[in-house]
Parts: sequence; C-alpha cells; structure tokens
Amino acid sequence: MALKATVFKATLNIADMDRHYYADHHLTLARHPSETDERMMVRLLAFVLNADEHLEFTRGLSTDDEPELWQKSLSDEIELWIELGLPDESRLRKACNRAKKVVLYTYGGRAASLWWEKNHNKLSRFNNLTIIDLPQEGTEALAGLAERTMSLQCTIQDGEVGIGDENTLVTLTPSRLYPAS
Repeated sequence: MALKATVFKATLNIADMDRHYYADHHLTLARHPSETDERMMVRLLAFVLNADEHLEFTRGLSTDDEPELWQKSLSDEIELWIELGLPDESRLRKACNRAKKVVLYTYGGRAASLWWEKNHNKLSRFNNLTIIDLPQEGTEALAGLAERTMSLQCTIQDGEVGIGDENTLVTLTPSRLYPAS
C-alpha cells in the first residue's frame, strides 16, 4: 500500500522590509513520504522569501515537470519558477526555457558547495537564473519548527531572515551564488 502525504497547516505573518511586503498567508503543505522536515521547511522558507498572493505550491516531488513553487500570470505564463536542492543542469535549463525568472535554493552544506563547483560554469549562461545558498545550520534549525499546525512570524531585513514561533527563533542569512552580487 502506498504511503500518503502528511498534511501540514501553516499561518505565516510575513514582514519583508527588503521588499516592503507585509501580509498574512494561510497555507496547506503536503509533505511527501520521502520528504524530510528540513526540506519541507526549506519549501516554506522559499515561499517566505518570494511571498506574493499569486505564489503557490505545486505537486513538487510527485511530478517531474513542475517546480516546488511557481507564480503564473493571468494568461498562464510562468513568471517565477522556484526549485530546491541540487538539481542537474538539464532540469534548470528546462526551467529557464519555460519561466521568465528561475530561483534555485541550494542547501546541504558541503554537498551544495561541491554541486556549485561542478555546475557553475554550465549554469552561467542562464541570464534568468538566480541561485541562493541556505546555510546548513539554519535549515537544520528550521526543521525543529515543523509541526502539523504552525503559526510563524517571518521577518526579513537587510538580507537576514528570522522565522519563529512562540518558543524558538531561527535566524539565517541566505547567500547569493549566482549571479554574483
């Protein structure tokens, strides 16, 4: 018998001073049986960093032709394609051909560094691609916030992200790998 996804509910209060975006979002996330709490919380972090009323989660791990999150125009064009992890170059090429803007969030510490060393030359030809690395200690700490029902305060200021509940605050600073800032 196939395992079913676990449903998580998240209420996010987002104050993004860098983009001047302030809103509450009530989200439902389905965590695939093979997905870790860390990866699910990285998906939630990617939502926070790109929050918009039209940004939505896709079927993610269960499909090959969709990103983790996307934002589409009213005419169904993909304006923003968000990937997570360490995908191969062909997946990113496909994303860059289909979307106006592609953002990849890498995480995993040393594995992410090795992936970047191997792929940065091939990826430098995509002018609509942004790659952001998330610090390993931060993403591991985010996993500790995962609960079936979450109410999180999210603050972004000067490139630093703070996400917390009533007991714990996780602070991390994403770093841009490409294009260099």
